[in-house]
Amino acid sequence: MELELCAPCLFGLEGPLGNELRHMDMENVRGENGRVYFTGDESALCRANIRSRFAERILLVMGRFEAKTFDALFEGTKALPWENYIPRDAAFPVKGWSLESALHSVPDCQKIVKKAVVERLKTVYGLEWFSEEGESCPIQFALMRDEAVLYLDTSGTGLHKRGYRPAQGTAPLRETLAAAVVDIARYRGRGDFCDPFCGSGTIAIEAALAALNRAPGLGRSFLAEDWPWLDRGLWKREREAARSREYRGEYRIFASDIDPRAVAMARENARRAGVEELIEFSVADARAFERPTESGVICANPPYGERLMEKQEAGELYRAFGRAVRAVPGWKAYILSSHESFENCWGKKADKRRRLYNGMIPCQLFMYF
Repeated sequence: MELELCAPCLFGLEGPLGNELRHMDMENVRGENGRVYFTGDESALCRANIRSRFAERILLVMGRFEAKTFDALFEGTKALPWENYIPRDAAFPVKGWSLESALHSVPDCQKIVKKAVVERLKTVYGLEWFSEEGESCPIQFALMRDEAVLYLDTSGTGLHKRGYRPAQGTAPLRETLAAAVVDIARYRGRGDFCDPFCGSGTIAIEAALAALNRAPGLGRSFLAEDWPWLDRGLWKREREAARSREYRGEYRIFASDIDPRAVAMARENARRAGVEELIEFSVADARAFERPTESGVICANPPYGERLMEKQEAGELYRAFGRAVRAVPGWKAYILSSHESFENCWGKKADKRRRLYNGMIPCQLFMYF
């Protein structure tokens, strides 16, 4: 059975996510702002959940239609084949968003969608009341310029939550963004890799997972695993296929931070991720950065500084770190920052920049080759 699927992502990651899905043999891959649509069978649904490094979740597209009125939203939702996917005792909470649409009240839209699905299932199942005590089948809706798109969430907990990071710093970098920075830096396990501001270790851990080609979702579960229409054997086969794609080699991945507590936290997170032995952790000041090798890749997410004094301190930190990096020629640097004067502080314009979002914070990835 061919399914239309949607992978929401952080803004700026549509390209890497689209390429990733094509490499997974997905079809009809097309990106939009903050999401990538594709088609595939039931195995593709499982594969995308298990293997995607950049998607926030995997949604099953139920349908799309024009909805300028509540009546149109109700009738369009009711016309969709919910009974093919939602069992009679399943829970089906509704959430969504609206942008540039006549129907701008999200709570009202939630009520209409819920009522329409209930009316559809009442007719099909011959029920007047739904216990909603069974498996969870969350419904999402998106209203954009008066077009409604309805989805079922197959992932549950966001895919950025790999399961290795219960401990995190005060400004955690989302795992999907860290993985994308590593990907943009083209690190595939060859040569030296270093994060001198490791914090909770996310960038270094994602670099290690990428070097191993280890699927990020191997150690967690997904909502759709409990859905009766989806063969549980597919999940097992896709996990086995993902494990068969792993590499093993000698890697030179270094992670350091000036805070010993952060380094201890990063080491523990790496242990949970199963990559502790691949990363060399140390307590070190990035302003004194030096490496004995002739070349390598630096990927870092240094402090941004949200308030005025913090911004000034961050600027001084960038200045000293930039001088240290330029003193070790041959190293490429990929620095993620929201600081508006980053290049001035660093002391050199970036060879290339890429706009990314760290959650809701607009950032730039400054690339120095």
